Amino acid sequence: MNNSSWNKASLGRNTPIGFSFLRPTKQMASVPKAPRTIWRLAVSWMILQGVFLGTPAIAKPDQDALSYTQLLQKIEAGEVSKLEIDPATQVAKVTLKQKPTETEQIRLFEQNPELIEKIRKNNVDFEVQTSTDNSVALGLAANLFFIFLVLAAVTMLFRRSSNASGQALNFGKSRARFQMEAKTGVLFDDVAGIAEAKEELQEVVTFLKQPERFTAVGAKIPKGVLLVGPPGTGKTLLAKAIAGEAGVPFFSISGSEFVEMFVGVGASRVRDLFKKAKENAPCLVFIDEIDAVGRQRGTGIGGGNDEREQTLNQLLTEMDGFEGNTGIIIIAATNRPDVLDSALLRPGRFDRQVMVDAPDLKGRLSILEVHARNKKIDPEVSLEAIARRTPGFTGADLANLLNEAAILTARRRKDAVTMLEIDDAIDRVVAGMERTPLVDSKNKRLIAYHEIGHAIIGTLLKHHDPVQKVTLIPRGQAQGLTWFTPGEEQGLISRGQLLARISGALGGRAAEQIIFGDAEVTTGAGADLEYISSLARQMVTRFGMSTLGPVSLENPNSEVFLGRDFMSRSEYSEEISSQIDAQVRAIIDYCYKEALQLIRENRHLVDRLVDILLDKETIEGEEFRKIVTEYNQRVEKHLAV
Repeated sequence: MNNSSWNKASLGRNTPIGFSFLRPTKQMASVPKAPRTIWRLAVSWMILQGVFLGTPAIAKPDQDALSYTQLLQKIEAGEVSKLEIDPATQVAKVTLKQKPTETEQIRLFEQNPELIEKIRKNNVDFEVQTSTDNSVALGLAANLFFIFLVLAAVTMLFRRSSNASGQALNFGKSRARFQMEAKTGVLFDDVAGIAEAKEELQEVVTFLKQPERFTAVGAKIPKGVLLVGPPGTGKTLLAKAIAGEAGVPFFSISGSEFVEMFVGVGASRVRDLFKKAKENAPCLVFIDEIDAVGRQRGTGIGGGNDEREQTLNQLLTEMDGFEGNTGIIIIAATNRPDVLDSALLRPGRFDRQVMVDAPDLKGRLSILEVHARNKKIDPEVSLEAIARRTPGFTGADLANLLNEAAILTARRRKDAVTMLEIDDAIDRVVAGMERTPLVDSKNKRLIAYHEIGHAIIGTLLKHHDPVQKVTLIPRGQAQGLTWFTPGEEQGLISRGQLLARISGALGGRAAEQIIFGDAEVTTGAGADLEYISSLARQMVTRFGMSTLGPVSLENPNSEVFLGRDFMSRSEYSEEISSQIDAQVRAIIDYCYKEALQLIRENRHLVDRLVDILLDKETIEGEEFRKIVTEYNQRVEKHLAV
């Protein structure tokens, strides 16, 4: 159970946001890319040949230029002194006697018998000069180049097909990342807050570096180490540290990379992975999220996932089968050990299970010190105060907290992270981004009474956690927030503490009902009611804190799991079920009456606290408790007089 709790009143209407995606109404037929490219090249080269290899066009003659008929007339009149004909281009260069220095060009026909006859008849100086014709050579070169492009495209197609066939042959190969000497950049000094887990795993490193220390007394190297813990506690970070410290060949892979849609592929990849590992023994193999492949066998409705089961069977055989795998240590990580197959967890496969849990106060402090190394922190910032305010935070949460504080510092153009940025970062991580404050209205006053109701009940009850902060600044979906932070680490929670938490969660609803009446009760206590209903039911069915006696009627892991019974089996009769409901209702009614009574008895104090909250919008826990203490002292003096 989380050691920190915070209540929120979401009094506004939440409007769902939808996303619209445009989809084509008709599916276009897919055309193979390579043939389409070849056709485009063919058409392009045909056009280019027509453009570059065609007969060049002759510029349109001027009005004073000679025509073919005028040329014949001038030859007949004896005005032409010289005539040069180019059969290749069908152009005649004419030199007139009147203009001996100028030459005119005239377009001829393919057959010009009358021109030849008149030239010979009038004894015109006649010459035939054929220009060089490169069109044939250019056409041949263009066609050869086009053939070369076609051959290149065909070669590319064959190469792709060969690569595809090669990939098909390598389909069963392991996809594990291999490093001869893992350079993760992470050592045990970079891992904090989990000293017990580090000590267990330090032995694994010593096994790899100095095996004679253990073999001398008959100890064997463990075959597998399973890291178990909630998300964000540092399981993968520990694996990186082991790899960085050991200095031996290191294989890393995710459990999901074994499983494919084809039966037998995952098992083939497991065989290939252990084959490579044996060639490089002693070595480390890290399998992240092993629950993707290590779930219980026989799961599924009407049969299991054969591919995943075959992969798991091969993994079990490789870890501790007929041949064995001397010198290979497997490190696996998961946050769901309850779904793993029992054969995977037995000694000889995963010999030891290391619990990596959320850090305590000392662990959080050491984690903050590690992550504060590369950040500019103001000397006045107390990391111990941050650690005390963040119970239940994992290593990933604390790293994210300092990163958010650094981002806020850069946004505000400050040189170092101060406590103000730390507090804002905690609020953002816990409750979400800050929104626009509410304007003065009846709604704001109602939210203020709701939050003060939570805070005053939590302060007046003996067993409740102390108030950390009360605020009217909206964050996330909540219009107002009240934080409660335990003063010390709590391993076990008493019945009085659970009842106090239920009463504190009902304080907001109780304040609304007393101040505004039944007609003005709002939906702001929706999340509070879900919380107390779950907590009260656990008190009855799991913790034995009711008149039903010390019996456990529900298992927290009794939800339907594929591979077990398809239909969930009821663990108690209908009569017991009715008694459970009655006990849950009795606990909630008792706590709600207690909250109503405390609000009535301290009505003037509640009104004063609401006025202060509306003025400041935020009241810190120390200030809140000081106001309550001073008010109670004045009341006691007044009663004494």
